[in-house]
Amino acid sequence: MTQAAVDSERRTWIAIACGAGAVGGAAALVPFVASFTPSERARAAGAAVEVDISGLRPGEKMTVEWRGKPVWIVRRTPEQLESLKVTESQVADPNSDRKAYPTPDYAKNPHRSIKPEVLVAVGICSHLGCSPTDKFTPGAQPSLPDDWAGGFLCPCHGSTFDIAGRVFKNKPAPDNLEVPPHMYLSDTRILIGEDKA
Repeated sequence: MTQAAVDSERRTWIAIACGAGAVGGAAALVPFVASFTPSERARAAGAAVEVDISGLRPGEKMTVEWRGKPVWIVRRTPEQLESLKVTESQVADPNSDRKAYPTPDYAKNPHRSIKPEVLVAVGICSHLGCSPTDKFTPGAQPSLPDDWAGGFLCPCHGSTFDIAGRVFKNKPAPDNLEVPPHMYLSDTRILIGEDKA
């Protein structure tokens, strides 16, 4: 066998080995590259959530999940809305001016909502991320003041929020409950996670 035939054979085997290596390397990279794209679950976690509130009666609350957070929708009674006038002077940030959780312009009002009777708020305390409990019944109760007008209590460290999600003064929570971006698609359907802006 001549030297030229050996070199030609060697080149052929080197080319085959390189080709096989390239195919194997590409096959090994496919799962890693695929892992860079967000999963269906991750894409869905950031998606807006459409909610039907037609069955929500005055004084009731429903909870939906948006971006892994509980979002409360409360249909307030006329008495609950009236209580906001009483709590106005007792809350730390009555106009929602603090910037930690920027409040959308359409919710910068005493009831912190588009429609006065419907509150949409993230149910996570701004202190350490606990979830406050409903304390809608007015009056003296354990862990609450005697003149309690109704709202939310974070049992972990005692932060209290009025029925608009505004934190009371001198409480551990530094900010009001977050109002997520939202909009009405109809009188009874809300889209949480998007707004006209």
